[in-house]
Amino acid sequence: MGWLVIIVVLVVVITLLNLKTPRSDGEYLGKIHAYRKMLIYIMPTRNESVVYYDDYALADELERYLKQVQGRFHADMTHAIVAAIAAGMRKTPSMNRFAVGRRLYQRKGVWVTFSMKRQKLNRAAKLSAVKREIPESQTFRQLCDALNADIKVERSDAVTYTDKEVGTLSKIPRPILRFGVNVLKMLDYYNILPAAFIKNDAMYTSMFAANLGSLGMKAGFHHLYEWGTCPLFLMIGKTEERALVENGQVVVKRVIPLRFTYDERVDDGINAGHGIRGVVEVLENPYAFLGCLDEADDHPIGKPREAEAAVAG
Repeated sequence: MGWLVIIVVLVVVITLLNLKTPRSDGEYLGKIHAYRKMLIYIMPTRNESVVYYDDYALADELERYLKQVQGRFHADMTHAIVAAIAAGMRKTPSMNRFAVGRRLYQRKGVWVTFSMKRQKLNRAAKLSAVKREIPESQTFRQLCDALNADIKVERSDAVTYTDKEVGTLSKIPRPILRFGVNVLKMLDYYNILPAAFIKNDAMYTSMFAANLGSLGMKAGFHHLYEWGTCPLFLMIGKTEERALVENGQVVVKRVIPLRFTYDERVDDGINAGHGIRGVVEVLENPYAFLGCLDEADDHPIGKPREAEAAVAG
């Protein structure tokens, strides 16, 4: 009789867990096309659902803008990339989704994670990941100030949340650590992973960006991580000269190589293309979409004033 009670309790608990759809970082999308719903079952992991896309952005306007903006605040290519990602996500909200627990979710807020060296001039220095939410009303200057504050902390002697997390986990014996990681994945699958854990983990993000150009490197194609809920990865390469064809003529342009990796389960290629184009559009038109060169044009990222939008168009 005791075993029967235990079995009934387990069945009830598992049933209730499977019925739980709310989670702290996303809204459950119950009404999606049957084809997309089946994709999550046919391709249950991110790396078997991965699509690679190679693109570029013309560099001249952005380089000119970044030189001009230095008179007001500190901004570089990484700041611009983070801003462009946020604008691209808002242009195509369907790309700001993630698959977990055989379900599709719309992420709450736009979150961007980027990698950086803990010691700027030290080639042997360890990499660190900075994650930040980009509010819809935030200006480029406000974003830069926030990112610079995060970078300052990462490059200081302060012990960050990630340092504590990794430091603690690295001390756990392998069998226990393996079991613990599997437990966390299970909690995430059933939407009962603590909100504080999700908020502070760099891999629960809309997109992860790595600016290899800052290290003088070309961009490669990056895999997606099975840990967390990040469905997109962007590698940025060193600005280079490239032969392009314009009006039937070969011209040499400075371009920023962009290589995207995304989870096909979140949306189709057409909408992904719109989102990628949104990122490129901001990088190629920074005066319109980033602004902040004087007090009058401190408008939110990706939302140019009407006059500027007309020029950008």
